Amino acid sequence: MSAPNAEQAGLRVEEVLDRLAATGDTEVCAAAEELVRVLMEFYGAGLARVLELLRGPADQPSGPALSALLDDELVASLLVLHGLHPDDAPTRIARALRSVPHPVEHTGFDPATGVLRLRATSSAGCGCPSTRESVRQAAVDALACLAPEVTGVEMETEVSSREPALLQIGSGPPRVEAGRRAADAVR
Repeated sequence: MSAPNAEQAGLRVEEVLDRLAATGDTEVCAAAEELVRVLMEFYGAGLARVLELLRGPADQPSGPALSALLDDELVASLLVLHGLHPDDAPTRIARALRSVPHPVEHTGFDPATGVLRLRATSSAGCGCPSTRESVRQAAVDALACLAPEVTGVEMETEVSSREPALLQIGSGPPRVEAGRRAADAVR
């Protein structure tokens, strides 16, 4: 059984709260929302403490344990959810894109709109629209929990990079005029 990700867990919590709201009991709904808030604060404080302990003294770099946690999708998404992830947005975007099964090139991110532009590299398939869409969806899935500031992913169409025609330089059939001049020179 795979571990749930933060997005799935969040959706599940929303479903439960919606079911409680449908009962019409406002006290129960308020108590459930407070419970969720308290648990989020509690687990957020615990995660912050774990990071603090893993970092150690300020003069020591973070160790392999912290790197392993940051590479774990579930832990990394929880750190982002609680605003504790030590990496900035560009670093988290790059980390997420490394997990995409198709090679992609990051061509720009607009923090104002949340749109990330990508280009599939030549080894990402045939370049047809369905392949571009599958690459885009894989990127969206990878970015969902690790870089929530990315609200949209646009795939740039690949510009045709046809190589120039090969110009052959070499001996070919002699031109008639050149042949006549050579013959005249011999006479």
